[in-house]
Amino acid sequence: MTFSFRKLGAAALLAAGLAASGIAPAFAGTSASPADASDPYTFRFLPNRGSVSPHELAEVLGYYEPYGIKLENKGFAGGGPETLFALAGGSIDLGSAATSAVLNSIAGGNDFLIAYPSNGIKKGVESVFYVLEDSPIKTIEDLKGKTISVNTLGAHLDYTIREAFHQKGLPPKSAKLVVVPGPQLEQTLRAKQVDVAGIGYWQTTFGGQLEANGGVRPIFTDTDVLGELAGGFVVFRRDFAEAHPQAARYFVEGAARAADWARENPEEARKVVGKLLDSRGEDGGLAKFWLGFGLQPGAPITDRDVGFWVEALSREGTLPAGKINVSGIIFRPASAKAGN
Repeated sequence: MTFSFRKLGAAALLAAGLAASGIAPAFAGTSASPADASDPYTFRFLPNRGSVSPHELAEVLGYYEPYGIKLENKGFAGGGPETLFALAGGSIDLGSAATSAVLNSIAGGNDFLIAYPSNGIKKGVESVFYVLEDSPIKTIEDLKGKTISVNTLGAHLDYTIREAFHQKGLPPKSAKLVVVPGPQLEQTLRAKQVDVAGIGYWQTTFGGQLEANGGVRPIFTDTDVLGELAGGFVVFRRDFAEAHPQAARYFVEGAARAADWARENPEEARKVVGKLLDSRGEDGGLAKFWLGFGLQPGAPITDRDVGFWVEALSREGTLPAGKINVSGIIFRPASAKAGN
Protein backbone atom coordinates (compact mmCIF):
# COMPACT_ATOMS: atom_id res chain seq x y z
CA MET A 1 0.00 0.00 0.00
CA THR A 2 1.31 3.43 -0.94
CA PHE A 3 1.72 5.90 1.88
CA SER A 4 3.37 9.27 2.36
CA PHE A 5 5.99 10.09 4.94
CA ARG A 6 4.85 13.70 4.61
CA LYS A 7 1.15 13.03 5.09
CA LEU A 8 1.49 10.48 7.86
CA GLY A 9 4.37 12.16 9.66
CA ALA A 10 6.11 8.78 9.83
CA ALA A 11 9.59 10.26 9.88
CA ALA A 12 8.75 12.48 12.84
CA LEU A 13 7.12 9.59 14.70
CA LEU A 14 10.06 7.34 13.90
CA ALA A 15 12.54 9.94 15.15
CA ALA A 16 10.61 10.26 18.40
CA GLY A 17 10.54 6.50 18.83
CA LEU A 18 14.27 6.23 18.25
CA ALA A 19 14.94 8.99 20.75
CA ALA A 20 12.94 7.03 23.31
CA SER A 21 15.11 4.01 22.48
CA GLY A 22 18.27 5.87 23.38
CA ILE A 23 19.49 6.72 19.88
CA ALA A 24 18.80 10.45 20.25
CA PRO A 25 22.52 11.46 20.53
CA ALA A 26 22.94 10.50 16.88
CA PHE A 27 20.64 13.38 15.96
CA ALA A 28 22.59 16.07 17.80
CA GLY A 29 24.29 18.78 15.74
CA THR A 30 22.87 17.56 12.46
CA SER A 31 23.57 20.74 10.50
CA ALA A 32 27.07 20.58 9.01
CA SER A 33 26.74 24.15 7.72
CA PRO A 34 24.47 27.14 8.38
CA ALA A 35 20.90 26.18 7.53
CA ASP A 36 19.76 27.24 4.06
CA ALA A 37 16.09 26.53 3.55
CA SER A 38 15.86 28.78 0.49
CA ASP A 39 14.84 25.85 -1.69
CA PRO A 40 12.68 23.53 0.45
CA TYR A 41 11.55 20.49 -1.45
CA THR A 42 9.75 17.19 -0.91
CA PHE A 43 11.44 14.43 -2.88
CA ARG A 44 9.10 11.73 -4.15
CA PHE A 45 10.73 8.30 -4.33
CA LEU A 46 10.15 4.53 -4.54
CA PRO A 47 11.88 2.38 -1.90
CA ASN A 48 12.98 -1.23 -2.33
CA ARG A 49 11.55 -3.97 -0.15
CA GLY A 50 13.88 -5.24 2.54
CA SER A 51 16.35 -2.37 2.31
CA VAL A 52 16.70 1.32 2.97
CA SER A 53 18.65 4.02 1.16
CA PRO A 54 21.05 6.55 2.69
CA HIS A 55 18.57 9.38 1.99
CA GLU A 56 15.87 7.59 4.00
CA LEU A 57 18.30 7.29 6.88
CA ALA A 58 19.30 10.94 6.48
CA GLU A 59 15.72 12.10 6.91
CA VAL A 60 15.25 10.09 10.10
CA LEU A 61 18.55 11.36 11.49
CA GLY A 62 17.36 14.92 10.96
CA TYR A 63 20.00 15.87 8.42
CA TYR A 64 17.45 17.38 6.02
CA GLU A 65 15.35 19.32 8.49
CA PRO A 66 17.45 22.54 8.51
CA TYR A 67 17.02 22.78 4.72
CA GLY A 68 13.29 22.11 4.54
CA ILE A 69 13.89 18.86 2.67
CA LYS A 70 11.41 16.00 3.10
CA LEU A 71 10.79 12.63 1.49
CA GLU A 72 7.51 11.25 0.19
CA ASN A 73 7.23 7.49 -0.25
CA LYS A 74 5.20 6.73 -3.38
CA GLY A 75 5.10 2.94 -2.98
CA PHE A 76 7.53 0.08 -3.46
CA ALA A 77 9.57 -0.34 -6.62
CA GLY A 78 9.65 -3.61 -8.50
CA GLY A 79 13.29 -2.92 -9.33
CA GLY A 80 15.68 -0.16 -10.36
CA PRO A 81 14.51 0.09 -13.98
CA GLU A 82 10.97 0.72 -12.73
CA THR A 83 12.18 3.75 -10.76
CA LEU A 84 13.92 5.07 -13.87
CA PHE A 85 10.71 4.80 -15.89
CA ALA A 86 8.85 6.65 -13.14
CA LEU A 87 11.58 9.30 -12.97
CA ALA A 88 11.49 9.84 -16.74
CA GLY A 89 7.71 10.19 -16.55
CA GLY A 90 7.90 12.78 -13.79
CA SER A 91 5.97 10.86 -11.13
CA ILE A 92 8.99 10.78 -8.79
CA ASP A 93 12.01 13.05 -8.29
CA LEU A 94 14.78 10.50 -7.91
CA GLY A 95 15.46 7.06 -9.28
CA SER A 96 17.71 4.37 -7.85
CA ALA A 97 19.10 1.63 -10.04
CA ALA A 98 22.13 -0.44 -10.92
CA THR A 99 24.81 1.38 -12.88
CA SER A 100 24.17 -0.73 -15.98
CA ALA A 101 20.47 0.17 -15.95
CA VAL A 102 21.25 3.86 -15.42
CA LEU A 103 23.70 3.95 -18.33
CA ASN A 104 21.31 2.10 -20.64
CA SER A 105 18.55 4.54 -19.71
CA ILE A 106 20.75 7.56 -20.43
CA ALA A 107 21.93 6.04 -23.69
CA GLY A 108 18.28 5.54 -24.58
CA GLY A 109 17.66 9.27 -24.38
CA ASN A 110 16.84 10.06 -20.75
CA ASP A 111 18.66 13.16 -19.52
CA PHE A 112 19.63 11.89 -16.08
CA LEU A 113 22.41 12.93 -13.72
CA ILE A 114 24.13 10.51 -11.34
CA ALA A 115 23.68 12.01 -7.86
CA TYR A 116 25.44 9.62 -5.50
CA PRO A 117 26.13 5.86 -5.14
CA SER A 118 23.29 4.29 -3.19
CA ASN A 119 25.34 1.22 -2.29
CA GLY A 120 28.78 -0.18 -2.83
CA ILE A 121 29.85 -3.78 -3.21
CA LYS A 122 32.82 -5.09 -1.26
CA LYS A 123 33.65 -8.21 0.71
CA GLY A 124 31.03 -8.49 3.42
CA VAL A 125 28.49 -6.29 1.62
CA GLU A 126 27.84 -7.97 -1.71
CA SER A 127 25.38 -9.84 -3.87
CA VAL A 128 25.42 -13.61 -3.39
CA PHE A 129 24.14 -16.42 -5.61
CA TYR A 130 22.89 -19.32 -3.49
CA VAL A 131 21.96 -22.93 -4.19
CA LEU A 132 20.55 -25.63 -1.93
CA GLU A 133 23.18 -27.62 -0.04
CA ASP A 134 22.51 -30.78 -2.06
CA SER A 135 22.59 -29.01 -5.45
CA PRO A 136 25.00 -30.45 -8.04
CA ILE A 137 25.95 -26.87 -9.02
CA LYS A 138 29.47 -26.12 -7.82
CA THR A 139 30.88 -23.51 -10.22
CA ILE A 140 29.84 -20.71 -12.54
CA GLU A 141 30.30 -23.10 -15.49
CA ASP A 142 27.66 -25.38 -13.92
CA LEU A 143 25.08 -22.60 -14.27
CA LYS A 144 24.73 -23.24 -18.00
CA GLY A 145 21.11 -24.10 -18.74
CA LYS A 146 19.99 -23.51 -15.15
CA THR A 147 17.34 -21.14 -13.78
CA ILE A 148 18.44 -18.17 -11.65
CA SER A 149 16.13 -15.80 -9.77
CA VAL A 150 16.87 -12.07 -9.97
CA ASN A 151 14.92 -9.05 -8.70
CA THR A 152 14.50 -7.59 -12.19
CA LEU A 153 15.89 -7.95 -15.68
CA GLY A 154 18.40 -5.50 -17.12
CA ALA A 155 19.86 -4.52 -13.75
CA HIS A 156 22.75 -5.43 -11.47
CA LEU A 157 22.22 -9.16 -10.95
CA ASP A 158 21.41 -9.68 -14.62
CA TYR A 159 24.61 -7.98 -15.78
CA THR A 160 26.72 -9.61 -13.05
CA ILE A 161 25.66 -13.00 -14.38
CA ARG A 162 26.45 -11.91 -17.95
CA GLU A 163 29.88 -10.70 -16.87
CA ALA A 164 30.52 -13.95 -14.97
CA PHE A 165 29.72 -15.96 -18.11
CA HIS A 166 31.92 -13.67 -20.23
CA GLN A 167 34.87 -14.27 -17.92
CA LYS A 168 34.38 -18.03 -18.30
CA GLY A 169 34.06 -17.83 -22.09
CA LEU A 170 30.33 -18.63 -22.09
CA PRO A 171 27.55 -16.84 -23.99
CA PRO A 172 25.96 -14.03 -21.90
CA LYS A 173 22.56 -15.77 -21.84
CA SER A 174 23.74 -19.23 -20.84
CA ALA A 175 21.18 -19.39 -18.02
CA LYS A 176 17.49 -18.57 -17.76
CA LEU A 177 16.71 -15.60 -15.51
CA VAL A 178 13.42 -15.46 -13.62
CA VAL A 179 12.12 -12.35 -11.84
CA VAL A 180 11.30 -13.05 -8.18
CA PRO A 181 10.44 -10.38 -5.55
CA GLY A 182 12.77 -10.22 -2.54
CA PRO A 183 10.33 -11.66 0.01
CA GLN A 184 9.82 -14.78 -2.18
CA LEU A 185 13.49 -15.52 -2.91
CA GLU A 186 13.91 -18.10 -0.17
CA GLN A 187 10.59 -19.80 -0.84
CA THR A 188 11.24 -20.27 -4.57
CA LEU A 189 14.73 -21.67 -3.96
CA ARG A 190 13.64 -24.14 -1.28
CA ALA A 191 10.66 -25.24 -3.38
CA LYS A 192 13.15 -25.86 -6.24
CA GLN A 193 11.26 -23.54 -8.55
CA VAL A 194 14.68 -22.08 -9.39
CA ASP A 195 18.13 -23.62 -9.27
CA VAL A 196 19.86 -20.52 -7.94
CA ALA A 197 18.68 -17.54 -5.89
CA GLY A 198 20.42 -14.27 -6.68
CA ILE A 199 20.29 -11.98 -3.65
CA GLY A 200 21.43 -8.43 -4.31
CA TYR A 201 23.77 -6.36 -2.16
CA TRP A 202 20.73 -4.26 -1.21
CA GLN A 203 18.86 -7.41 -0.08
CA THR A 204 21.23 -8.60 2.65
CA THR A 205 18.27 -8.77 5.02
CA PHE A 206 16.79 -11.56 2.88
CA GLY A 207 20.18 -13.20 2.39
CA GLY A 208 20.88 -13.21 6.11
CA GLN A 209 17.57 -14.88 6.84
CA LEU A 210 18.20 -17.48 4.12
CA GLU A 211 21.58 -18.38 5.60
CA ALA A 212 20.20 -18.41 9.16
CA ASN A 213 17.61 -21.00 8.11
CA GLY A 214 20.40 -23.23 6.79
CA GLY A 215 20.64 -25.76 4.02
CA VAL A 216 22.14 -23.41 1.42
CA ARG A 217 25.58 -22.48 0.14
CA PRO A 218 26.95 -19.71 -2.10
CA ILE A 219 28.29 -20.34 -5.59
CA PHE A 220 29.80 -16.90 -6.23
CA THR A 221 29.40 -13.24 -5.34
CA ASP A 222 29.38 -10.10 -7.44
CA THR A 223 32.70 -9.01 -5.92
CA ASP A 224 34.23 -12.26 -7.24
CA VAL A 225 33.23 -11.09 -10.71
CA LEU A 226 33.33 -7.30 -10.54
CA GLY A 227 35.68 -6.44 -7.71
CA GLU A 228 34.82 -3.53 -5.43
CA LEU A 229 32.82 -0.69 -6.97
CA ALA A 230 29.53 1.15 -6.63
CA GLY A 231 26.59 -1.17 -7.05
CA GLY A 232 24.14 1.46 -8.23
CA PHE A 233 23.24 5.12 -8.14
CA VAL A 234 20.54 7.54 -7.14
CA VAL A 235 19.81 9.75 -10.13
CA PHE A 236 17.99 13.03 -10.87
CA ARG A 237 16.57 14.42 -14.07
CA ARG A 238 18.89 17.16 -15.30
CA ASP A 239 16.07 19.70 -15.54
CA PHE A 240 15.16 19.03 -11.91
CA ALA A 241 18.76 19.49 -10.70
CA GLU A 242 18.98 22.75 -12.64
CA ALA A 243 15.68 24.01 -11.22
CA HIS A 244 16.48 22.99 -7.62
CA PRO A 245 20.28 23.09 -7.29
CA GLN A 246 20.40 23.77 -3.56
CA ALA A 247 17.79 21.17 -2.63
CA ALA A 248 19.62 18.62 -4.80
CA ARG A 249 22.95 19.53 -3.21
CA TYR A 250 21.70 19.22 0.38
CA PHE A 251 19.89 16.00 -0.47
CA VAL A 252 23.14 14.41 -1.70
CA GLU A 253 25.25 15.78 1.14
CA GLY A 254 22.78 14.53 3.73
CA ALA A 255 22.67 11.07 2.17
CA ALA A 256 26.48 10.80 2.15
CA ARG A 257 26.57 11.92 5.76
CA ALA A 258 24.00 9.31 6.74
CA ALA A 259 26.00 6.59 4.99
CA ASP A 260 29.08 7.65 6.97
CA TRP A 261 27.08 7.59 10.21
CA ALA A 262 25.79 4.08 9.46
CA ARG A 263 29.31 2.79 8.81
CA GLU A 264 30.59 4.31 12.05
CA ASN A 265 27.58 3.22 14.14
CA PRO A 266 26.47 -0.17 12.74
CA GLU A 267 24.45 -1.34 15.75
CA GLU A 268 22.56 1.94 16.07
CA ALA A 269 22.03 1.95 12.31
CA ARG A 270 20.45 -1.51 12.42
CA LYS A 271 17.98 -0.22 15.01
CA VAL A 272 17.04 2.66 12.74
CA VAL A 273 16.73 0.35 9.73
CA GLY A 274 14.48 -1.99 11.71
CA LYS A 275 12.14 0.83 12.66
CA LEU A 276 12.14 2.13 9.10
CA LEU A 277 11.16 -1.30 7.81
CA ASP A 278 8.40 -1.53 10.43
CA SER A 279 7.11 1.92 9.44
CA ARG A 280 6.81 0.67 5.84
CA GLY A 281 4.80 -2.38 6.87
CA GLU A 282 7.75 -4.77 6.51
CA ASP A 283 9.48 -7.09 8.98
CA GLY A 284 11.76 -4.89 11.05
CA GLY A 285 13.32 -7.98 12.62
CA LEU A 286 15.22 -8.56 9.36
CA ALA A 287 17.37 -5.52 10.18
CA LYS A 288 19.63 -7.74 12.29
CA PHE A 289 20.92 -9.11 8.98
CA TRP A 290 21.50 -5.66 7.44
CA LEU A 291 25.21 -5.21 6.61
CA GLY A 292 25.37 -1.53 5.71
CA PHE A 293 25.69 0.44 2.50
CA GLY A 294 29.21 -0.69 1.55
CA LEU A 295 30.24 2.86 0.60
CA GLN A 296 33.56 4.62 1.05
CA PRO A 297 33.72 7.67 3.37
CA GLY A 298 31.84 10.56 1.79
CA ALA A 299 30.13 8.25 -0.74
CA PRO A 300 32.38 9.34 -3.65
CA ILE A 301 31.85 8.45 -7.31
CA THR A 302 35.02 6.93 -8.76
CA ASP A 303 36.01 6.62 -12.41
CA ARG A 304 35.83 2.82 -12.22
CA ASP A 305 32.30 2.88 -10.75
CA VAL A 306 31.01 4.11 -14.09
CA GLY A 307 33.85 3.24 -16.46
CA PHE A 308 33.69 -0.50 -15.76
CA TRP A 309 30.09 -0.68 -16.95
CA VAL A 310 30.65 1.62 -19.93
CA GLU A 311 33.30 -0.83 -21.13
CA ALA A 312 31.16 -3.91 -20.41
CA LEU A 313 28.07 -2.51 -22.14
CA SER A 314 30.11 -1.31 -25.09
CA ARG A 315 31.59 -4.79 -25.45
CA GLU A 316 28.09 -6.27 -25.54
CA GLY A 317 27.04 -3.75 -28.17
CA THR A 318 24.23 -2.28 -26.08
CA LEU A 319 26.13 0.98 -25.58
CA PRO A 320 27.69 2.49 -28.71
CA ALA A 321 31.24 3.75 -28.23
CA GLY A 322 31.32 7.43 -27.33
CA LYS A 323 27.57 7.52 -26.66
CA ILE A 324 28.04 8.70 -23.08
CA ASN A 325 30.31 11.45 -21.79
CA VAL A 326 30.85 10.20 -18.24
CA SER A 327 31.89 13.56 -16.81
CA GLY A 328 28.74 15.10 -18.28
CA ILE A 329 26.31 12.79 -16.45
CA ILE A 330 27.53 13.36 -12.89
CA PHE A 331 25.69 15.85 -10.69
CA ARG A 332 28.14 18.47 -9.46
CA PRO A 333 26.74 20.80 -6.79
CA ALA A 334 27.37 24.51 -7.23
CA SER A 335 29.65 24.56 -4.18
CA ALA A 336 31.91 21.93 -5.72
CA LYS A 337 32.14 23.85 -8.99
CA ALA A 338 33.08 26.98 -7.09
CA GLY A 339 35.73 25.10 -5.18
CA ASN A 340 34.00 25.67 -1.84
